[in-house]
Amino acid sequence: MLPIIARTIIYPLQEAALGRPTFKMLGKLEASQWLPRAELEALQARRLNKLLQLALAHSPWHAERIRAAGLAEQVQAGQLSLADLARLPTMEKSDAREHIDRIVWRDVPGGAHRYNTGGSSGEPLIFFYGRTRQASDAAGRMRARRWWGVDVGDREVYLWGSPVELSKTDRIKTLRDRLINQLVLNAFEMSPARMDSYLLAIEAWRPRCIYGYASSVGLLAAHAIARGRAVRVPELRVVCTTGEPLYPHQRQLIERAFGPHVANEFGSRDFGFTAHEAPEAQMLLLSENIILEVLGADGLPVPTGETGEAVVTALTSDAQPFIRYRTGDMLALGNDHSQARGLHTLKQVIGRTTDFILRSDGTIMHALSVIYVLRAVDGVSEFKLLQHTVRDIEVLVVCNARWTDSSRSQLTHGLLERLGKETRVTIRQVESIRAEASGKYRYVVSHVPLPSGLHEMVCPREDAPA
Repeated sequence: MLPIIARTIIYPLQEAALGRPTFKMLGKLEASQWLPRAELEALQARRLNKLLQLALAHSPWHAERIRAAGLAEQVQAGQLSLADLARLPTMEKSDAREHIDRIVWRDVPGGAHRYNTGGSSGEPLIFFYGRTRQASDAAGRMRARRWWGVDVGDREVYLWGSPVELSKTDRIKTLRDRLINQLVLNAFEMSPARMDSYLLAIEAWRPRCIYGYASSVGLLAAHAIARGRAVRVPELRVVCTTGEPLYPHQRQLIERAFGPHVANEFGSRDFGFTAHEAPEAQMLLLSENIILEVLGADGLPVPTGETGEAVVTALTSDAQPFIRYRTGDMLALGNDHSQARGLHTLKQVIGRTTDFILRSDGTIMHALSVIYVLRAVDGVSEFKLLQHTVRDIEVLVVCNARWTDSSRSQLTHGLLERLGKETRVTIRQVESIRAEASGKYRYVVSHVPLPSGLHEMVCPREDAPA
């Protein structure tokens, strides 16, 4: 489909038929990103009051909390400030799960639609979203793509897959994807032969953007490099990654294989699209639709630039309000402004609890500390490390022709150096490493809880290690 037809006719007709105000919201976002920070925060305050008014009227669980905090009159008068938001208690993932019937507004205009998180923990969160939330996600991504010279209707490749998406991959959906110039490649099927076909499909499709899980796109890039395969996509402007932290080595692999810039995205199924990397190498928040607090273990805001837990208020979550929602993600706010834009910036997104390893002496280590050991061993094509106890590590390794007995010794020695001599390291050679149920590839999985207190802050209860 010609991009201009997809952009001006097909895509708008689809959104209108579904009752989603995506293009109206996109127009507003294009204008509001240029507001000075003070005006943007005034916009946030107005939208916060509107969300809380809806929660008072339609969400009994939230209404009780708003009244208990003594904020009902301010909310009804539309006079709640951003600072006042901190007077409300935070919302746990267990709250969203256990009180769902008293949180969801099932008669929200356009309907409340049932969904669930990716479920990488094995215990997915069921929640509901409305058309406004859907439009916010789509419009936020559209604006971010435009920062990179990719407009609505331009050709895109999605390296994607989850139980929800795959259940709908029928002829109608395939036709819909092609009409809006999206080619979807199944991230669940990443065999060498399938990846060879994906590289051919990408070249034939000539996309301006590739979008997918960071680990899946990284895997495809590594496959292309290992094959000595030059991927020729001259129209490609950006590779956008999502769903998990983007590690430096993944960024390097993707840029080496595909050529253009790599831009990471941050968000979640439950609270939605949140931030996206801009060409200025800044992670810009969707400030118009998200209020982001970063809290320490004491529940108080950490200084700008320091790491804490992301607590999100999703301003378009009218069907099931997420208000001061503890996400379990660890990040730091940036103290700089974007170029000309008033949008808030993120300094760093570190990841979730499974991105940490607990050493037997109590030291908490980022997963990169062991990933670097695994990457340094010649002969390792793919790997997955599982921490069963603080002294029990299992490593799954897909080997190539360069794997030798010395490779095994080097890997064991490197892990013992990082994790302690008392650690038991078991190495298993496997033919392939399966993706999680969500379609994501997790390099490091820990079943060891962090120390009490810190564990509750960093690890959502539904994601607690088994």
